[in-house]
Amino acid sequence: MLRHVRAVAQAVIAASLVVAGGFVGAGPAAAVVAPVDLTASDYTLSADYHKYDALDSALVNALGTSAVHTVMENANHTRQALPTSFSVAGLSTGFRFDDGDNADCPNVPQGITTSRDAVGTANSGNYDGHQLVLVSWYTADACKGDHQRSRITLVDWDATYPNTYRKILLVEPTGTAAAPDFKDIPIHAGGVSWYGDYLYVADTANGMRVFDMRKILNTDTGGTADQIGRQPNGAYYAHNYAYVLPQVGTITSRTATGVDGLVWSTISLDRVSQSIVMTEYTCPAGATNCPNYPKRAPRAVRFPFAPGATTFAATTTANQALMLPWYHLNGVASHNGRWWFNSSREPQLYYWTPTAGPSTFAWVSGGESLSYWEDATNPDLLWSLQETTGGRNVFAVTQATYGGG
Repeated sequence: MLRHVRAVAQAVIAASLVVAGGFVGAGPAAAVVAPVDLTASDYTLSADYHKYDALDSALVNALGTSAVHTVMENANHTRQALPTSFSVAGLSTGFRFDDGDNADCPNVPQGITTSRDAVGTANSGNYDGHQLVLVSWYTADACKGDHQRSRITLVDWDATYPNTYRKILLVEPTGTAAAPDFKDIPIHAGGVSWYGDYLYVADTANGMRVFDMRKILNTDTGGTADQIGRQPNGAYYAHNYAYVLPQVGTITSRTATGVDGLVWSTISLDRVSQSIVMTEYTCPAGATNCPNYPKRAPRAVRFPFAPGATTFAATTTANQALMLPWYHLNGVASHNGRWWFNSSREPQLYYWTPTAGPSTFAWVSGGESLSYWEDATNPDLLWSLQETTGGRNVFAVTQATYGGG
């Protein structure tokens, strides 16, 4: 506890030295404070990739599966070009969802990952024949209402395929092996990382939920929009979704005695160090316009995968932990020892390395998660997105514009 308090005190002292900086385009602001090292061993994960094995097998037998390429061959939404009014320094490419999804207030996009995360740069980053951008969403019962369920969107990002996307509902297996069922997953889905065949989705209070992209289930598309799971007639409905992705496991977060539990606001993959990084959305102490979030400095923590694997060991200890001087963080990315943090409220993008120190850049409003896009022949990119109803732009900027090297 003492070492945690000491790190917090250092961060508070550093924060008192801030000198406000101005922005000129994407240029860095002057004199901002830096992250402070915490004790990494205070943060651990427990992984269970087999929690739902029996139920998942029974669901596969009952419903059958569709491979990613089959799902994309049946994509039924068309993405749009970014509006001409959208502007951010270093813009490389991007898209906007169709008009219905762009204006759908109760359904909100949050996390972003790509097939480049899943497989790297080989074969142009194609997974099952497609180069893809994957976005996680939560569904509320009304605009800014209580969470009801969550989903992902698979977006084709390859010139040889149509500019289409498909929605897939995330579900938790229930029932028995003899009568398997599934239910909604009412989480924020604030961050998502795709590594190999596994999809890791942030579960704010707990850690991450794990899904297997090889186990996309087919459903019966009849019924009504409120029906979910196994029906008395033996049909399986999913709010009229044709595909569901069942959870296969859990990654549970733990902290040392006396250390606040982590708030898993967002995550992303660092392929270089074979790790997932996470950060927290928190507010400054004394904030009056932040009733539902912790009022303390946020942390960023790095958890390594098992050597040579796309899975975590049964128990994993963090190998890096930081106390951050920034707040309202909805996005994090790390690559080759460099870090980026997106503050949605400011709006700013922060860049930091231990050697170069911190820089602050002007960023988009309503910004959400970040994903690092490696490229073997072209400049590396940072992908991000906006959650704002009516302005849900998904975009990529050149990484070098925001921190270089």
